[in-house]
Amino acid sequence: MGGGRWFYFPTHIWTPSGGWFPNPKNWRANTLLVLGGIGVAAFSTFSLSASLERRPIAPAWHIPSQSWCKHAAEDDKSL
Repeated sequence: MGGGRWFYFPTHIWTPSGGWFPNPKNWRANTLLVLGGIGVAAFSTFSLSASLERRPIAPAWHIPSQSWCKHAAEDDKSL
């Protein structure tokens, strides 16, 4: 039933996004750079959240974030 390509696409069209099937030369480096930035942002958000978390009323059961919360021992005397 034919052969060749699945569908016709023009090869002479230039687009700023790279055309029909873009394959940038440094995609691995760009991917690692973006993942590193996401990791730094996630770590800084986690650190800020853990340092600011307060529980004025002690919870009825253990909450996992109490393991790394800075003020958990001050807020909940059972710890």
